[in-house]
Amino acid sequence: MDKKLKHISKLMSLVLRHQPEFIGLKLDVNGWANVAEMIQKMNDNGFAVDEEIIATVVETNEKKRFAFDEHKANIKANQGHSITIDLNLPQVAPPAILFHGTATKNVESIFKKGIQKRARHHVHLSADYATALAVGTRHGKPIILTIDAAKMHQAGHQFYLSENNVWLVDEVPTPFISVMQDT
Repeated sequence: MDKKLKHISKLMSLVLRHQPEFIGLKLDVNGWANVAEMIQKMNDNGFAVDEEIIATVVETNEKKRFAFDEHKANIKANQGHSITIDLNLPQVAPPAILFHGTATKNVESIFKKGIQKRARHHVHLSADYATALAVGTRHGKPIILTIDAAKMHQAGHQFYLSENNVWLVDEVPTPFISVMQDT
């Protein structure tokens, strides 16, 4: 992704996940924004975009953070919000094991308190090791935690799967966490 598209992608993450007011955008209760309005607000705030640029960002974003509705009239972030919205995701039974990538500096706290969602709507988990490693690397020296998702689900924890295949849960209590590998 070239520099301009990366910059636009970061702006879209900001306004669709955290601060729509940054450009004066309104999201509906499910996090959807009108594409034409978002483009207008971005342009009004000095960010030169059009439908083609927005579509390119949606299509080329490696993490598949964004989605259009079926008519490409509305857009949303798939997960990772710090603002109050209803993602309207159905509960899904998880695979037996999921992974969580973090930095080694966080492990002591995690084994005291579990994995907390903090300012976000959910804790993000991955079905594959490589994704968890990439996430953990962003935060410092990575460590991959194995989550016993089957036992969590049996204990009544609710799991959701975002449109871009990120597993979401409200929290991961300590008994369901083990260290997979210290890298």
